[in-house]
Amino acid sequence: MTELKQIYKCNICGNIVELLHPGKGRLVCCGQEMELLKEIVKDTGHEKHKPVIKKTNKGFLIKVGSMPHPMEQAHYIEFVEIITDNKIYRKHLKPNDKPEVEFCTNTYDIKARIYCNVHGIWKT
Repeated sequence: MTELKQIYKCNICGNIVELLHPGKGRLVCCGQEMELLKEIVKDTGHEKHKPVIKKTNKGFLIKVGSMPHPMEQAHYIEFVEIITDNKIYRKHLKPNDKPEVEFCTNTYDIKARIYCNVHGIWKT
């Protein structure tokens, strides 16, 4: 059974979907079942992906990792999002963008999640 806010990827064409409503069926793309992207919470190795949340005057600044993440054509952060009880704020990035996003919100109970096109989903 699928769960709200899960992210799935097609390993053939690269489609990525986020679940807005859970159901009992399977997610299929290009004739095969889509892969559930597991959320990683602990940084390991050389590169750092875990989102870092900083409170600002406008809301929250989300930085990708404790050191800036590469933002190259072959390896970059595709999106950064914050999740509140009832809303998801998302910003899509592209190569050469800075690997950080400021979200203007006065909500205090948030979680952050990022998607690296090479290493997958990371969350706080």
